[in-house]
Amino acid sequence: MPRNKIQFQKGLSEVSFQDLYGTEAQCVSVLEAMRWPDGFICPACRCTRSHRLERRALYQCARCHTQTSLTAGTIFEHTKLPLTVWFRGMYHLTQSKNGVSAMELRRRLGVSYNTAWMLKHKLMQVMLEREATKVLDDRVEIDDAYIGGERAGTRGRGAAGKTPFVAAVQTDDAGRPQQMALHKVTGFTSEQIEAFACKKLKPTADVYSDGLACFAAVIRHDCSHSVAVSGGGRKAAENPTFKWVNTALGNIKSALTGTYRHVSPNHVARYLAEFQYRFNRRNDLAGMLCRLSYVALRTPPMPGKLLKLAEASG
Repeated sequence: MPRNKIQFQKGLSEVSFQDLYGTEAQCVSVLEAMRWPDGFICPACRCTRSHRLERRALYQCARCHTQTSLTAGTIFEHTKLPLTVWFRGMYHLTQSKNGVSAMELRRRLGVSYNTAWMLKHKLMQVMLEREATKVLDDRVEIDDAYIGGERAGTRGRGAAGKTPFVAAVQTDDAGRPQQMALHKVTGFTSEQIEAFACKKLKPTADVYSDGLACFAAVIRHDCSHSVAVSGGGRKAAENPTFKWVNTALGNIKSALTGTYRHVSPNHVARYLAEFQYRFNRRNDLAGMLCRLSYVALRTPPMPGKLLKLAEASG
């Protein structure tokens, strides 16, 4: 899809969203069809016959009498929120080009800040787990970047308070961007770049980077590597070799500045996954909510305590 068509997609309008997901019954019906497309299957004995316990919103197997809920074993497990609130949250996360903060989500959903934060981070966890298997191939532009501002008394690359990550964009033969990978690292070392390459690049990838020495470590994963030294500032940003990775980083930084006042280093990976998820599905803006809800049903539960824990780096 040409770039201008991507930018001017209609997406999913608020009117269309309300028509599709405006009631609890509609949301239940959508999730039922996604979870059990061929009808209910008992998680214990695989029987396909069940009774619906309406008062408790449970399904009871007709053979072994195991009771289960529509959301059991999914990211929605044990939720006290109506499914309509979850769907509205997914709507805002997928249809907002620059993302939506937990504070803004609190206002739009009419819930507490803590509830909005939990909902947002659970959905970002879905995106993170879905994007974890993303691997780039063909021509790949990579660059180093940081999230976070300067703290008092610190300046420059690697200053305290900044979280480093690698940005990579795969392009086709015509130079058009195909997909993106954003990967948090502990620092720009050969070991970290080798680990990035093993996780995010196919050995057949043709990698282009600037003169940062650590990027040569991609050859340890059998990737080919080309260096284009372009200097700093505007000259580097305008280098055609890195057009799309620079464009992506510019959009990410603008979104972070405009949407979020602060991103905790503990949760950087989730925020990066949110940007990556939307970018890699930008050709189907209207269908993104449906795809996210489908994957959410297949993502294991994430208790609030685990959401708040510091993440492992890399």
